[in-house]
Amino acid sequence: MRILVMGGTRFIGIYLTRLLMAQDHDVVLFNRGNQPAPVGVEQILGDRTDPAQLKEKLADEQFDAIFDNNGRELSDTQPLIEIFKGQIKHFVYVSSAGVYQKSDQMPHLESDPIDPQSRHKGKAETEAYLAAQGIPFTSIRPVYIYGAQNYNDLESWFFDRITRDRPIPIPGNGMHLTQWGHVQDLAAAMVAVLGNPRAVGQIYNVSGDRYISFDGLAKACAMAADKDPEALKLVHYDPHLDLGKRKAFPMRVQHFFTDIHKAQKDLYWRSQYDVVAGLRDSFQNDYLPSGRDSATIDFSIDEAILKSTNNS
Repeated sequence: MRILVMGGTRFIGIYLTRLLMAQDHDVVLFNRGNQPAPVGVEQILGDRTDPAQLKEKLADEQFDAIFDNNGRELSDTQPLIEIFKGQIKHFVYVSSAGVYQKSDQMPHLESDPIDPQSRHKGKAETEAYLAAQGIPFTSIRPVYIYGAQNYNDLESWFFDRITRDRPIPIPGNGMHLTQWGHVQDLAAAMVAVLGNPRAVGQIYNVSGDRYISFDGLAKACAMAADKDPEALKLVHYDPHLDLGKRKAFPMRVQHFFTDIHKAQKDLYWRSQYDVVAGLRDSFQNDYLPSGRDSATIDFSIDEAILKSTNNS
């Protein structure tokens, strides 16, 4: 297949492009060119937020499938559909489990209600638009994505504190359950969509196959960094503590996890990384080589939390 990947040179796109190339697909990347494309991969330079540029650069191109990894709002994706509607066999969209409305019943199923106030509501609107347009689409809803080259402070947030033997401030009692999925497993699920008629018109939760508590994540990160998880100083604090607009913790403070059985069944897919193995890969092949363990990190929010807990 000739495949267009929107983005392709950061995090998800890197892993996805590697897998597509390994299957001998003809891969073309569309991005601003801020990062180099892999050797042998065609790169079309442009700004996807400018519909005129999209049409100018892509109108004469032909693709069998498109992977939209970085569309956040309907306005990001709609111009692509206007160009390629009726031409492509498959449009694979990376959505988010963040679209779900908070619920007392977990895990989230793909049929669960959508939160109209979610900061990811643009992704839900895009899914609805793709379905209404009759596009042969599949939408993927990850929870939290981790792995080497992650540009979001997720595992690195924990590693920053663990490598410096600092206390780890965790909101609540540390027992909120969440779900992390390795980026390699996510990319594998995305590739498994291609050529699978069962996936057309479907939405899939994709993440790790185990749920884990906040305290459990801290301990898993410690094991990945070859530290004693039982020696960690976990400091639990009131999640309603007034810290202004500053973000004190890298995850939403609630139970947040999904059922992934639909993806396992339809895509014949299984996650390959358990969380400690995945975190060890991040630590050894990204965190340490980047020198972040010796970088200057702002712990002022931590200090405010620790001061509050010491005075309470």
